[in-house]
Amino acid sequence: MIEAHALTRRFGTFTAVSQLSLSVPAGSVLALLGPNGAGKTTTVRMLAGLLAPTEGEATVAGYDIRHEPDAVRACVGLMTDVPGLFEQMTVPAYLDFFGNIYGMSSAERSRRITELLELFELTEYGRKKMVGFSKGMKQKVALARALLHEPAVLFLDEPTSGLDPLAARTVRELIVGLKHSNRSIVLCTHDLDEAERLADQVAIIRKGKIVACDTPALLRERASGETYVRVEFAQTCPLPLEAIQTINGLNEPR
Repeated sequence: MIEAHALTRRFGTFTAVSQLSLSVPAGSVLALLGPNGAGKTTTVRMLAGLLAPTEGEATVAGYDIRHEPDAVRACVGLMTDVPGLFEQMTVPAYLDFFGNIYGMSSAERSRRITELLELFELTEYGRKKMVGFSKGMKQKVALARALLHEPAVLFLDEPTSGLDPLAARTVRELIVGLKHSNRSIVLCTHDLDEAERLADQVAIIRKGKIVACDTPALLRERASGETYVRVEFAQTCPLPLEAIQTINGLNEPR
């Protein structure tokens, strides 16, 4: 459903993404795991048809991101790290506005809005403006907007960033439910635990490059080997060997 080969994006002399390749089949979740500034958002913007790559190629749901960006945008749902809601609107009015942009009929919009309000437990807030919503509720609305037109591909950029533990758990549970809808999902996160919980594949991205990509279990196995650290002291002290051996995780001190 998503195929990318050697995607590169430069801004002047700065390379934000370099030679990035990935594959996300239908019905699976790929987590792009890395710190802020690693290139996750730039990658998503290219794959969503919002930013042209400097080099490389990719297809999303069969459409070329370079030559068919409008078709790509029509078949993807995007949830950004900043929801960007029209807070003076009610949720139904907000979703109806975007449904109209997507070319959905009035009947389709009405059906989907009702379904999504129920799915995200927002029905009771239907008459309220979003200006007083908590961040968790706003994230729900943003995810509902991304799903409104029933896209084949979903991009979620830091969907639980800044949420309290309860709201984060709710959003994660919703994402788990989406895994079984035969969509291709790309999840951007800097949270290793979140990536392990939600993703079938985890791609670790650093300075715009994918440095490792595998299942969460295999990545953890590769990272679980023993690490040896040599520490040299300028001066010695008569610290008993028995005391050193009590340090957790330290093997064979000499």
